[in-house]
Amino acid sequence: MPCYSLRNIIKYPRAVLRTILVVANNIYCVPTYLVWMFLLLPLRKIHETYYYRIEGILFHWLLANVSMWSWTAGYEVVEMGDDITTAFDKRTLVLANHQSTSDVPLLMAAFNAKKGILPNIMWIMDRLFKYTNFGAVSLVHQDFFIASGKNNREKSLQQLKSHIRQCYVPRKRKWMVLFPEGGFLRKRKEVSQRFAEKNNLPVLNNVTLPRVGAMKAIMDMLGAPNDMNVCSSSSTTTNPSLVGCGSVGGGQDAVKQSASNSTIISSKAINKEDDDCDTCKDASYALLNGQSGGCLEYVLDITIAYPQGVPLDLPNIVHGMRDPCQTFLFYKLYHSSEVPRDSESLTQWLYNRFYEKEKLLEEFYRTGSWSASCTIPPTAVHQDLLRFLLIHLFFITSTYVHLQLILMLINYTNVMYVYMLS
Repeated sequence: MPCYSLRNIIKYPRAVLRTILVVANNIYCVPTYLVWMFLLLPLRKIHETYYYRIEGILFHWLLANVSMWSWTAGYEVVEMGDDITTAFDKRTLVLANHQSTSDVPLLMAAFNAKKGILPNIMWIMDRLFKYTNFGAVSLVHQDFFIASGKNNREKSLQQLKSHIRQCYVPRKRKWMVLFPEGGFLRKRKEVSQRFAEKNNLPVLNNVTLPRVGAMKAIMDMLGAPNDMNVCSSSSTTTNPSLVGCGSVGGGQDAVKQSASNSTIISSKAINKEDDDCDTCKDASYALLNGQSGGCLEYVLDITIAYPQGVPLDLPNIVHGMRDPCQTFLFYKLYHSSEVPRDSESLTQWLYNRFYEKEKLLEEFYRTGSWSASCTIPPTAVHQDLLRFLLIHLFFITSTYVHLQLILMLINYTNVMYVYMLS
């Protein structure tokens, strides 16, 4: 009882202190990143590859700060499911359910502990994010901002294709993160359920029916046809470790098997205006900018589960008022050869993944355990405190140096102004 009372007493001062520190963290980290990238612009003209390699490292360090916010608040990330180490340095499309504003920071925390992912990642996010404090960072890093709404759908998908061709491939990015639901669960749930009832589909409560257009555009640009060997021979080998935790190893036969066990989606349903499955016909099959062998190799399906089905949110992560808890990330890794290319089959495949998520989350929220077998048992993501401190030291030192440079420039400008007047 005394310990509980003490925790309540310090909760509010701690929340205020955390909020101040997070705001300060943004003030000396985001501008520092932007200033460094501005100062290094000459390098971009000389050797663009080195410029973006440095940018990737700074981007990783910046996202490590965000990872520290949730970790220091006691919001632990627990991973389970398939072994995904084989996909770390491969072109991988990440699909995740979307429940709240904490999804992205917690994914950052999970990816931060893995070598080589965050420097070479591309986030696909709503264009409103462009106007946040991290919007300028995402612009420099060349993430993609997608516009929601039926009126913007076709244009956004064409822009996504162009972005993949002009930015993702030339920058040699590896992972790409997409939230197929197109919005938070609480915002899309009612619309999704109406669409399901209208088209005789399962009504989902823990996820919403995904939108397929963005994934179709990505597969058209980066996914080689199943009967063509565009990728290197090493990339066509299915990882044996994928078998045993729900992933299927067997190409199109696996797709047919998966489809046969789920509700069949009629072509009339997927072509209705309520969904955004497009007809992207101009597939490049990874032959972008004259480059071959750059096709997608894996699709990583992540099911995010919060305790008791109550999501964290960004304010929680900032002030840390909510009690410490664990958020689970359930991984299922598919080789790209298992993913169909044509519009209707791809829609069926993606819908099946979200039907599976619904069952997993329903079981987890009801029993507190996972019904699926796992190659990797539940494992808490380990964060390195010393690394966090060194990164902070770098950003604080850089901020001091940049301020001194600015003051010197202002002083020099004043001296020259006085000299010209005299």
